[in-house]
Amino acid sequence: MTYKIMTDACCDLPLDFVEENGIHVINMTINLNGNEYLDDLGKTFDREAFFQSVKNGEIATTSQINIGTYFETFKYYIENNEPVLYLAFSSGLSGSYNNAMAAVEMLKEEYGLIEVTVVDTLAACLGEGLLIYEAVQLKKMGKSLVEVAQWIEENKLKLHSWVTVEDIKHLERGGRISAVSATLGTLLNVKPIIIMNRTGNLVPFAKVRGRKKSLQYLVQKTIEGIVEPEKQTLFIGHVGVPEEAIWIKNTILDKMAVKDIQIYPYGPTIAAHTGFGSIAVFSFGEIKK
Repeated sequence: MTYKIMTDACCDLPLDFVEENGIHVINMTINLNGNEYLDDLGKTFDREAFFQSVKNGEIATTSQINIGTYFETFKYYIENNEPVLYLAFSSGLSGSYNNAMAAVEMLKEEYGLIEVTVVDTLAACLGEGLLIYEAVQLKKMGKSLVEVAQWIEENKLKLHSWVTVEDIKHLERGGRISAVSATLGTLLNVKPIIIMNRTGNLVPFAKVRGRKKSLQYLVQKTIEGIVEPEKQTLFIGHVGVPEEAIWIKNTILDKMAVKDIQIYPYGPTIAAHTGFGSIAVFSFGEIKK
């Protein structure tokens, strides 16, 4: 029996991949300068203009997906007898996963037994996207919904995310760090290294002096932690700095053999929080501690 893979716009996958593989993506909402926009993977949203706004210091806010949206979306597939596997944005960063689960419970009350499986990926951005990418490959191989969901559960804590940001003041403007820390960091040219921990939260891991060293650090940690790289597709994400993403890709390829490395821009939901110049590398390694 066929089934629908579903996710949200925080996956930051390219629109053509999503459309080619029939993935249903639930859009997120962005508020910038009093105007609301849909993060729809760039279908209507001007991503480059948004990046420029963020670079200029403008602060955007984002909204979680509400219960009603999940209810109506899942209901459509229930009434069309198509099972759903929803791979959700990390519960450590958003209430969207909890809202999806609440909608499922409401639908069970109305329909009884329903075929909607919700998995908390504990991931964000192209880390979430990489899990969905692998889910699509498994589905193409003939794996069932249950088998794909089980694979995600077994491998999501093996997903390693190494992230840095260029503009530490953006983290201050967004309320992520104190003004004192931001000022000191700017004066000392400190670039924070951030990881996604096992509870799906973004947490500081290290501080590096200088942009070049921060990019080298991402490469180093990715290589140190990766398992069976020759079998892996890695994702690199960035906010407006494709040339640096290409440098990271080439540097990794110079140091080890991997199956593939793909580069994509962040979507606006994630970029709103990280700021212009953020860059991240996603791969699989040992289970996170």
